[in-house]
Amino acid sequence: MSPKKKNQFPPVAGLNVLEAGAEAAQLRREIKRHDILYHQKDAPEISDAAYDALRKRLENIETAFPALATQDSPTHKVGAKPAREFAKVKHAVPMLSLANAFSAEDVDDFVARVRKFLRLSDDEKLEILAEPKIDGLSCSLRYENGVFTQAATRGDGEEGEDVTANVKTIKSIPQKLPKGVPEILEVRGEIYMTRADFEKLNKEQAKNEDKVFANPRNAAAGSLRQLDPNITAERPLKFFGYALGEISSPIAETQEGIRKKLTQWGFDVPEPEALLDTPEKIVSFHAKTYEARPKIKYDLDGVVYKLNDLEYQRRLGFISRSPRWAVAHKFPAEQAETILRKITVQVGRTGTLTPVAELEPINVGGVMVSRATLHNEDELQRKDVREGDYVIIQRAGDVIPQVVKSLAEKRTRGSKPFVFPDHCPECGSLAVREEGEVARRCTGGLVCPAQAVERLKHFASRSAFDIEGLGDKIIQSFWEEKMIRTPADIFRLEKYAADLKEREGWGELSVKNLLDAIEQRRTISLDRFIYALGIRQVGQATAKKLAQRYGSIDHLLDQMKQCENRESEAFQALLEIDDVGPSVAEDLVDFFSERRNRKAVNDLQRELTIEDYVAAKTRASAVTGKTVVFTGKLVTMGREEAKAQAESLGAKVAGGVSKNTDYVVAGEDAGSKLKKAAELGVKVLSEEEWQALVKA
Repeated sequence: MSPKKKNQFPPVAGLNVLEAGAEAAQLRREIKRHDILYHQKDAPEISDAAYDALRKRLENIETAFPALATQDSPTHKVGAKPAREFAKVKHAVPMLSLANAFSAEDVDDFVARVRKFLRLSDDEKLEILAEPKIDGLSCSLRYENGVFTQAATRGDGEEGEDVTANVKTIKSIPQKLPKGVPEILEVRGEIYMTRADFEKLNKEQAKNEDKVFANPRNAAAGSLRQLDPNITAERPLKFFGYALGEISSPIAETQEGIRKKLTQWGFDVPEPEALLDTPEKIVSFHAKTYEARPKIKYDLDGVVYKLNDLEYQRRLGFISRSPRWAVAHKFPAEQAETILRKITVQVGRTGTLTPVAELEPINVGGVMVSRATLHNEDELQRKDVREGDYVIIQRAGDVIPQVVKSLAEKRTRGSKPFVFPDHCPECGSLAVREEGEVARRCTGGLVCPAQAVERLKHFASRSAFDIEGLGDKIIQSFWEEKMIRTPADIFRLEKYAADLKEREGWGELSVKNLLDAIEQRRTISLDRFIYALGIRQVGQATAKKLAQRYGSIDHLLDQMKQCENRESEAFQALLEIDDVGPSVAEDLVDFFSERRNRKAVNDLQRELTIEDYVAAKTRASAVTGKTVVFTGKLVTMGREEAKAQAESLGAKVAGGVSKNTDYVVAGEDAGSKLKKAAELGVKVLSEEEWQALVKA
């Protein structure tokens, strides 16, 4: 087979499986022969471009006909051996996301919260570093003794993917740092692609009949997560450093000092930046950056504000999944006008009925949008959005596109308001709306296929079990074919291995990959397990609080059983957990008291190893392991800072007093909690006594 120019190959879509198989086999032989000539005999017969065309043709065939892919194919063997999947990396310091601000009022609130937490007076200076928020992919680079050793994506904040081999190909990332850097140093930042490079890449992709990316961020993410580092090396990726993770010794006292050090060590940092000391200056910087955005070479989706003083950052600490000392001020949402063709109603995993606008596809902020949320029944009526209307769509960052308003002046005669269904469109069960709630929910529960499938999708999702290769479409297919009905069925899919290998688009390797990915998730942390169950109102932060309080799955189940008695000490202790109010507590107890849910959990226990909760590293102190309640007005520090301090010393902070409380710290005007402490004989400390205890 002689090498052909790209346009001489017949379209892959026009081949049948026999033709594709014959051509693929011939291409493999030809490519292997050229590999030997080039690498072993130093006697190449064809140009690099002609060789690349052969490889690309084989890749296109194997993509279009997955069953034809072989383990020894040259597409798997160029350069560094491609990994079948990325290994997981546990972040030594959590890699959290940022809270968002969308208006000047939000910025004022952020500054006010910080001042209140730190107990700063209005005349005390508060310096804030502002810098652009790059629309890229977060990445952490680890250096040991100045040598680059590992790169990881953010993942879920606790655990990311090891992309070291790919990141090593990015030219703007130093492989070795100058002398004098800390022994352990993690530099965190953003991998991105300039708009010019993105446009050039897309032209090449289209020319080669490859995937065309929607925007620079998607292009950067797709390029970084290639299984073959050689493909990543061909992509024009760059890196901005802007923060630190784990570090063995301090390098600066301010955020600006960190920027200067990173620059000295050879990293690029985001520009423009400024040190600002009033909300007015902050908002002005945001407006100027937004105005300058078209002239900046890379995509921005906002401005990040960080307290400049690192000691202030340490004191403020973190809440749930974001730091208290930083916020991302997003740019205004991008909007476009299109036609709403149809309104459909989706049923979520908790039974919520959500109206969705089916749109005439429109480009909004570089992304083609064909669907948008209409939020809920009330919002649909308030906006009076109807089928056939011209509507304004907006999209901000990664937020789901939404319908802003209908253009009533363009409405056709005879259009009628949308009538929201009172029965589930999936199972026909009554859809009810409880008093005080905006959501209408299906009462079908586990008999509703929409809820069952959505719960399974949630269970396998990235923030839950994170099962590689078990995507939404595959779960839907497996459900329809009755291969999985409960979460535990996922871990028994091996019995269908033979059948799966015979399915169109599958094969021995793809089935092995899926089953291996499932096996790797047979061990899971308690907090991720709780979150994966899909309990109403229990997000990742609440799941972590529950795991922290109960420690093990057996203890959790035992306590939930006791909580069925709402007068029990167990239920009162549940109410004391931060983030768990009466409504969340009811949803938790209702979930675990439902017979079918308990059966599903017990079934999972037989298939899994659910790890006991391991507390984050804390400083050993006199209050480590103690349960503390703060009440009244504190003088030396704010209530939130006091809680953060206690947790950093290994204490558990509760919202209410019980016999399990070790200390009640009473400030000025302490009320009912102080009285409850006296009744139960719990030790009460003044603020001064507390400070003396934690410093002992």
